[in-house]
Amino acid sequence: MNRTILLTGTIMGMVAIVLGAFGAHGLEKLVDKDAVDTFETGVRYQMYHALFLLFLALYNGIAEKTKKKVFVSVLLGVILFSCSIYLLALNDVTTFDFKVIGFLTPIGGVFMILGWMLLGYRIIKSR
Repeated sequence: MNRTILLTGTIMGMVAIVLGAFGAHGLEKLVDKDAVDTFETGVRYQMYHALFLLFLALYNGIAEKTKKKVFVSVLLGVILFSCSIYLLALNDVTTFDFKVIGFLTPIGGVFMILGWMLLGYRIIKSR
């Protein structure tokens, strides 16, 4: 499990850097400043959670079963939150109206919060 979490965190971090570079150097030519800011929010949260996953993989203070629950929550959260934000930020350059998936963003946020809460609870409960 730790290898999977480390690899996922590494890939997620790499993708965040690539998307951040795109947002900083290419996106401003396609969309307005508010959309670029929105895109950067998705990148920032993806990177925070990539680092979170690296920590999670290296932390041995919780059971593997709990670690897996935290991992799945964070991964689902990033996919729903950050990916929906990327699509919403790019809404003006596509023919599809991505606003219809806007409800996924807060659901993703809840999953990210849940991952932090699960880890925090298990740390508090550990002896």
